[in-house]
Amino acid sequence: MQLIIGGSHSGKRAFARQQSDALIWHSAYQGDSPEGWHTRVLPNHLLVLEGWECWLRDRLSAEDAPDLMTLRQALQHELQALQQAENEQGVEVCLILLEIGRGIVPIDAHDRQLRDLNGWFSQDAAGLCDQVHYLWHGLARAIKG
Repeated sequence: MQLIIGGSHSGKRAFARQQSDALIWHSAYQGDSPEGWHTRVLPNHLLVLEGWECWLRDRLSAEDAPDLMTLRQALQHELQALQQAENEQGVEVCLILLEIGRGIVPIDAHDRQLRDLNGWFSQDAAGLCDQVHYLWHGLARAIKG
């Protein structure tokens, strides 16, 4: 599994496209649900999942949203399911994550929760991924693997 992380419009998608000719995109920006990736798994393809900050915001905004630690645990299970799909179904997984916050603490409590959850998710993803690339101004730096 690989992680591509960076700020907004930093070249993350372009870098992901360079990783494989056989790409499957699963994107919150195109209305895909976070659970829907299960139906798109194809062996010998790179499954790219992007828009996690949208999926995180939706989970936080849900009427029956659990506390942050319960949400984090659910996301850890989702990452493990992606890793399991890689191991069992021959698909390669690429997560594209938006680095948000850069140390700025928002006044709104909901915005703070989103940044906390996104930061924890990024840490958990980086811990599980074999490769981590940080993108800035279109330049990729391998920081793991």
